[in-house]
Amino acid sequence: MIRLFIAALLLPLTHFGISGSAVRADLLRRLGEQPYRGLYSLVALAAFAWLVAAYRGAPMVPLWTTPRFVVWAALPVVFLAFLLAVIGLTTPNPTIVGAERLFARPNVTRGILRVSRNPFLWGVGLWALAHVAVTGDLASLLLFGSIGSLGLVGAPLLDAKKARQHGRQWELFAAETSSLPFLAILQRRQRLALNEIGPWRVAAAVALFGFALLAHRWAFGVSPLSLL
Repeated sequence: MIRLFIAALLLPLTHFGISGSAVRADLLRRLGEQPYRGLYSLVALAAFAWLVAAYRGAPMVPLWTTPRFVVWAALPVVFLAFLLAVIGLTTPNPTIVGAERLFARPNVTRGILRVSRNPFLWGVGLWALAHVAVTGDLASLLLFGSIGSLGLVGAPLLDAKKARQHGRQWELFAAETSSLPFLAILQRRQRLALNEIGPWRVAAAVALFGFALLAHRWAFGVSPLSLL
């Protein structure tokens, strides 16, 4: 379990510790933008692979028994997570690395960005939280808690980073969006425009969600549907 503890700490550390520190600026200066991104991706991938390997070798230590209503509630939360992650990943977004030029594009806040300016990160966070609630053991808490922190902690850190880098452009973008999904809509700073999202994005999210349900037993030994 010690190995899993270390791996669970290392994954967010590779993201927040490097990207938010002076190490990033030094590596960028020495390597250049593209080589740095390649190295960063390799380090993050290695940290993730180690986390999964450590999880598979960890003992089962139950922490709580999940009530049936939590299992039922988790499935739509995971479905929403897939929608946010897939649609967010395929929608032009100025907060994504390398897409900063989009801040200058008129009417950049469209589609899923009306729902959240960090849809992919919230998708990851909600997916992880649902799995923590359903599994109820220490190893799963460490695994999904580590992954979920990338989204739930990463969203406000990304906002702060973009605010420092883009000043007035960020202020205008943030004023008409929210990080928390649907908050800007509820506050009437934004509206829901489903026609802007694109049916192919929704179809892709639904297809991936369905595939994940079907492949879950093969990959992890249990079907989410069997828990309902």
